[in-house]
Amino acid sequence: MHAWPASEVPALPGQGRDLRIHDTATGGLVTLDPGPVARIYVCGITPYDATHIGHAATYNAFDLVQRVWLDTKRQVHYVQNVTDVDDPLLERAERDGVDWVALAEKETALFREDMTALRILPPQHYIGAVEAIPGIVPLVERLRELGAAYELEGDIYFSVESDANFGSVSNLDAAAMRLLSAERGGDPDRPGKKNPLDPMLWMAAREGEPSWDGASLGRGRPGWHIECVAIALDHLGMGFDVQGGGSDLAFPHHEMGASHAQVLTGEFPMAKAYVHAGMVALHGAKMSKSKGNLVFVSQLRRDGVDPAAIRLALLGHHYRADWEWTDEVLQDAMARLGRWRAAVSRPDGPSADALVEEIREALTNDLDAPAALAAVDRWAERQETEDGTDTGAPGVVTRAVDALLGVAL
Repeated sequence: MHAWPASEVPALPGQGRDLRIHDTATGGLVTLDPGPVARIYVCGITPYDATHIGHAATYNAFDLVQRVWLDTKRQVHYVQNVTDVDDPLLERAERDGVDWVALAEKETALFREDMTALRILPPQHYIGAVEAIPGIVPLVERLRELGAAYELEGDIYFSVESDANFGSVSNLDAAAMRLLSAERGGDPDRPGKKNPLDPMLWMAAREGEPSWDGASLGRGRPGWHIECVAIALDHLGMGFDVQGGGSDLAFPHHEMGASHAQVLTGEFPMAKAYVHAGMVALHGAKMSKSKGNLVFVSQLRRDGVDPAAIRLALLGHHYRADWEWTDEVLQDAMARLGRWRAAVSRPDGPSADALVEEIREALTNDLDAPAALAAVDRWAERQETEDGTDTGAPGVVTRAVDALLGVAL
């Protein structure tokens, strides 16, 4: 599966700093010090209704991570999956009377278009669950050999008790885990499971549903968590720098995935930092496909909204915050974009050297994009009120805003 084209990232004078970011597992800020190549895995979409503003906010957050690392002169090895076979996708295809493969391809293509428009830097490896199945099957077989998996009516489950570090990502108690498991794709009430929290590794073939040859597992399809584990281990290995996604993925998805990988490899942890973006609401409720309260990036673009304004609207909120999308949020972003473009259109201006460092400082402090925007606002205000003499300043601001914030002026 191919990703989307990368926009050029301008080079800036000087060099960025190491990123301090909030780690869900420890509950505090950690300073990441990758080697020459920084490694990040971000969980991708289930392509049955893409791309809403909540998706865009998440991928925008991890795009900032990439940009901070690139500014330190590191290379970035970024991997993202596409869950292109799963119950919600099959249910939507049946509801709409369309082929599930065609639906997945259509929505994935739309997602690519939206990411390109928003100038989100693409992953080096963009892998679908279906194409990952040949690598998933041996991992499930290995977990069975290790005694960490068991069969229940043809389905294969992972035993969470096989991982001594289970629970170390989300730090939730058993009662909270059970509630979230039921809400987020698990089956804690299924009779016969060793532990209600045990997640499915391999679902035996169901009549009328797609299935693949699973060798000793029989025909079926992979569970949700083992999909990402197989892709991450194949392309990044253990101990990569950041595991990212929305905050609703901390449990069960990232918790279960970490346990799968840790049992398979005997190493801990799977990732050095577990980083989670907040949820975006609309009309007082979390924006979600199940509720249908969605604002789509593609619809905004069709309505003529500049993608740079959409991105500024996202950047106006700290990535970990839960916030609400409103018409006012978008209008404010459009007005800000207009002020910035007017400021850089002048032939000279006040020096922008300090501004570049302010943006860098803000982003390396847990991706504080609102502080970075405020710094650019201050420069734009000075541009209006001061007689600038630096002919290079508007160009410096344009390149810095592009390189570090992904906004094209």
